[in-house]
Amino acid sequence: MGIIFLFLFIGIPLLEIIVLIEVGDQIGLWSTIGLIILTAVIGTWMLRFQGLATLANAQKQLNQGAIPAREIFDGICLLAAGALLLTPGFVTDSIGFSLLIPPVREILRNTLGKKIAAGIQNSQAHRQSHGQSHGPGFHPQNQNQQSSHTNTGTWGKNDDTIIDGDFQDVTESDKDRLK
Repeated sequence: MGIIFLFLFIGIPLLEIIVLIEVGDQIGLWSTIGLIILTAVIGTWMLRFQGLATLANAQKQLNQGAIPAREIFDGICLLAAGALLLTPGFVTDSIGFSLLIPPVREILRNTLGKKIAAGIQNSQAHRQSHGQSHGPGFHPQNQNQQSSHTNTGTWGKNDDTIIDGDFQDVTESDKDRLK
């Protein structure tokens, strides 16, 4: 993970400088500066157009009672695209413009979605193998059978303590429960 941050904070600016020098040698200083300004203006216009469309889609999803997960992901991509497009340079502009392309965002969404789902499954499998799962199939009455197993609690405490309890609902109506 550290090598990734090292590349991001040192490698990308270094690459930007190299590309700017090469482009400046080919087309000249003022043309390079003009091209950087032009990409920022075009990118900002495209970002505004797509951002408003994404916001409208998110509002539509919310009005239908659905979670606008796709729109949230697109919004994050558009935010990153905006930051990259406003950063002077051709490499960051290229990445920013690619994030403005809906099929590119869909590929990212699918790829990241699969990685996140796999990570969640691995996490759940890890918790189940260590006796920490309280997901589907959890039965409090079977909890005493696990007392010989060492549990790692939420706070990182390793012990065999099991707290068993009963409760009784003393509210008079459903209306009182909501308070």
